Amino acid sequence: MIRRLALLAQDQRASSAAEFAIVLPLLIIFLFGIIDVGRLMWTWNRAEKATQMGVRYAVATDMIPNGLAAYSFVVSGSLSQGDPIPEASFGGASCNFNAGAVSCSCKTGATCPSPLVSNSATALTAFNNVVARMKLFMPEITASKVTIDYDYSGLGYAGDPNGPDVAPLVKVSLKQMTFTPVALTPFRTSISLPSFSAALTMEDGQGTVSN
Repeated sequence: MIRRLALLAQDQRASSAAEFAIVLPLLIIFLFGIIDVGRLMWTWNRAEKATQMGVRYAVATDMIPNGLAAYSFVVSGSLSQGDPIPEASFGGASCNFNAGAVSCSCKTGATCPSPLVSNSATALTAFNNVVARMKLFMPEITASKVTIDYDYSGLGYAGDPNGPDVAPLVKVSLKQMTFTPVALTPFRTSISLPSFSAALTMEDGQGTVSN
């Protein structure tokens, strides 16, 4: 009996299988980690690229605050033809989508022409066009997760005959995006991503076509 127990203790057959079973969970976790890091970088890059292409479209097409685009700082703003637009006359505005409509509001502490939006339907179309361009790079984007800011840049002059008097700094922001790691998929748990944004100075601000 003792001899048989000694032989059993010295038996190393299938030891490799036992060792593999021990390290297999760690290998699987490591593999999922590599996959998730790659997916996270891919998702991150798509979000950044979506904001970059969104703002590129926004600066070359119709301004969402169409009331600002049509506002004359000579006729209604008490400035003289050719005067630079001071920050006291336009400090910045922010446009958001909510309940099927787009609203633009003046930044806190800033002064803006009124109304910022003179045609709600046109503003909604312009906003949706920007979102549609962003969705080409990240289809899961929705309009409610996009904010478009028009900030004071110091560019533009009163009475510009070729377009809007102001040439604001346009910033497209993407918020409330999430990422779901493979390991957390069964638990329906996601990780919140930070906000993404890109900014460019307004170009012509007219039309519906942009490269």
